[in-house]
Amino acid sequence: MSLNEKRSDSFDTNDEDDKELVALGYKPSFKREFSNLATISFAFSIMGLCSSIATTFNTPLLLGGPASVTWCWILGACMCFTLGASIAEIVSAYPTCGGLYTASAQLTPKKHRARIGWVVGWLNILGQIAGISSTEFGLANMILAAVSIGKNGHYDITAGKIVGLFAGLLAVHGLLNSLATRHLARLTKGFVFVNLGTTFVIIIVLLAKTPRSEMHAAGYVFGTAGIVNQTGGWNTGIAFLFGLLSVQWTMTDYDATAHISEEVRRAAYAAPSAIFIAVIGTGIIGWLLNIVLIICSGPLENLPGSSGSAFLEILVLRAGKAGALIIWVFVCITAFFVVQTALHACSRTIYAFSRDHGLPDRGYFGKNSKITQTPLRAIWCTTIVSVLPGLLDLASPIAANAIFSLTAMALDLSYIIPIFCRRVFHKHPDVMFKPGPFYMGGGVVGLLCNTMCISWTLFVCVIFSLPTVMPVTADNMNYASVITVGVIILACVWYILGAHRHYTGPQSNLHDDSVEEITKVGLDSENALKEDLM
Repeated sequence: MSLNEKRSDSFDTNDEDDKELVALGYKPSFKREFSNLATISFAFSIMGLCSSIATTFNTPLLLGGPASVTWCWILGACMCFTLGASIAEIVSAYPTCGGLYTASAQLTPKKHRARIGWVVGWLNILGQIAGISSTEFGLANMILAAVSIGKNGHYDITAGKIVGLFAGLLAVHGLLNSLATRHLARLTKGFVFVNLGTTFVIIIVLLAKTPRSEMHAAGYVFGTAGIVNQTGGWNTGIAFLFGLLSVQWTMTDYDATAHISEEVRRAAYAAPSAIFIAVIGTGIIGWLLNIVLIICSGPLENLPGSSGSAFLEILVLRAGKAGALIIWVFVCITAFFVVQTALHACSRTIYAFSRDHGLPDRGYFGKNSKITQTPLRAIWCTTIVSVLPGLLDLASPIAANAIFSLTAMALDLSYIIPIFCRRVFHKHPDVMFKPGPFYMGGGVVGLLCNTMCISWTLFVCVIFSLPTVMPVTADNMNYASVITVGVIILACVWYILGAHRHYTGPQSNLHDDSVEEITKVGLDSENALKEDLM
């Protein structure tokens, strides 16, 4: 058998990414067909700039006022930059589909690996599932809000209609994610152009269609005139800080790009670079969009209007009903792309966690389809489980909203644990952090960045935990912190009672003969190349 025939029966033996993956303890299981453009597009799309702002714009505007929208966005974006850079650094060192969950094993002493991996894995999965479900639910509401606008408010939006549309959209995303990697890569390439293009069109249309006499003054956008406490009881400082909820919810799920790193070419370079670029771009362009929305927003007392979406009402005010609905179609498409990429990333996390026996499935979801070479079982597991929080809305909207609201809290906590472990255990003999191409250095810059992102995340989690309206009742209570802590406690109890018997932390799967062939044939190829050069 020739060398080329051997390669066709195994994996690409000349792929440096696959060799690096073997060095990290994992056999290559995916085809690397995501280019740099597709990877950057994926990173931008997971944040869904204009659609995420559209679904969260009400919160800062109606709680803290216009100035809360503008200042909290840039403050939160700067802090999210430190978290994104810290995550990118770890992803560059450990580019596997398990993301920070898998990296946690490399950054923790052996005796703590299983417990740390267990908590990080479940927090990450919980946050991703909640993110998929909440974004899809938001998309269903956005579509029905457009219907309401189109029918001049003469349309009854019921829980049944919302949940039905929500479930149907998730089924479509499950089908799309069942495509082979090459098709997913081609599909993803265009996401970034729709995302950013729609954002810039909104900015241009709002500025062009708003008369100068109706534009708000700088004091309203940036000054004390724009601080309007509508929480019903919180002091003005807390009301102002509720503006952070929009930016933190938008700029999260950074590690989604890490979860596709085994499908990315030159992953140690491309994945962290995409995260870094997307965080900076989303932060800056998002701030510009928020400023323009406030400048052109009209009277605050008219918002959020009959549709329940202040963002959509501003578009209708300035672009007219027809123009607003045309733009809104593309905002909805952007939200559709967010769920598409989020489900893609989450399915790879389920795959990795199952592969490590972290799920009670005996590794069932940790297998790839022989046809598509993608984890179809994990994809449909993710799809079905993501439907469940939305179905709760039929029985208890409070419970559904509680699960939706924990997205950023659960994800951000799962990020700072490995970052914290890296700093605490960096001199431990079991921890051998080998920096990747994206590295902030061993000096004060990296340490300061890590410290700031950990401190900020803990601070924001406190804001996430507060009820946004006073007085607090059973209907407006914020249950996000209760559910997050409850999940952590239940996961720990489960681990102690039985899971420790089958879960020992992220573990190597280099046990197939094919892996030995990869290494052997790869060395043969290198030696042959050296002989040719000599």
